[in-house]
Amino acid sequence: MAGSRLMSLQALTERARSQPVMHEDEQPDVMPTPPRSRESLIDAAIYVDGARVTTPTSVVDMIEQLSRYPDGIAWASLYRPGDDELLALAERFDIHELVVEDAITAHQRPKLERYDDAVFLVLRSAHYVDEREEVVFGEVHLYCSERVVVSVRHSDSPVLSEVRPRLEASTSLLAQGAQAIVYGVLDAVVDGYYPVIDGLANDIDEIEDQVFLGDPAATQRTYFLTKEIVDFERAAVPLLRLLPDLEEIFAAVGTPQMRAYLRDVTDHLTFVVERIAAFRATLRDILTVNATLVAQRQNEEMTELSRASNQQNAQVQKISGWAAILFAPSLVSGIYGMNFVLMPELDWRMGYPWALTLMLVVSGTLFVVFRRRGWI
Repeated sequence: MAGSRLMSLQALTERARSQPVMHEDEQPDVMPTPPRSRESLIDAAIYVDGARVTTPTSVVDMIEQLSRYPDGIAWASLYRPGDDELLALAERFDIHELVVEDAITAHQRPKLERYDDAVFLVLRSAHYVDEREEVVFGEVHLYCSERVVVSVRHSDSPVLSEVRPRLEASTSLLAQGAQAIVYGVLDAVVDGYYPVIDGLANDIDEIEDQVFLGDPAATQRTYFLTKEIVDFERAAVPLLRLLPDLEEIFAAVGTPQMRAYLRDVTDHLTFVVERIAAFRATLRDILTVNATLVAQRQNEEMTELSRASNQQNAQVQKISGWAAILFAPSLVSGIYGMNFVLMPELDWRMGYPWALTLMLVVSGTLFVVFRRRGWI
């Protein structure tokens, strides 16, 4: 039976490597999967009554030493483990083959699955990079049974090496069992959301200033920040939905104290989700205000152009009016300046006064007409 199960797991491993499960919200550029090493054990320990009694140097060593401590709990922290390590753990601790497939494939949504007396939990961590104004997401898998906890990390964050010393410093908490380890990792992931919230809030404040200063880059920055918040929401909101199920499991196999710790995590995560919703609403309002301000500035520019055009038209009207007034004397003088022989006014004593009078009458008439129309 053991041999056939091992062959089944190996076949499943080959399938996972050749046909990885991809999701629409994964980000391969953020969380690449490099070639797997032969040994990726970061730390391993066996605890009895909340105290570390031994530190195995490998997964195989941990498997062998756990049999010496009937009341012990083993916790192995792996970083992008090799297939052989996962197969060894699965064979020894009877880990379900679907858990192995998910751990090998990675790029999973936050989820909670129960296999008999064990649970498999997928968490999405988040880390804010201020220099790039970008949220980098990671992934942590947790397999928890009565005596074994395996944490598989597929990214540089969260740093679980900080979780283990904190739990080991509280012997009474760690003595609660494997659920205490799940709580510690879960709490570290949720606490890692707070710096992301602070970074996003600061970016939103800066975008608001850009919008009211008329910076054209504000629209593009708002779009990219909205995308970051949507990805953040995909990491946090599903986790909040599965916490009630995890609390029911803790209620069945844990203690009231562990349920209290889990409710504390739920409160923190609820705050994060509410802030994410507020951020999305704020960015939606910013886009609306920005569009309104852009339209207002365009209207002001059009009004200014219209005012300038009206002023130009007024100047053109004045110039045209005076040109017409000055054109009338030029026309009269041009006609009488042709000096044709058969032009009776040339020999007329009143010809010159007549020409001057005609010029004044025509020019005066045009002046009165243009004046009444407001041209001059």
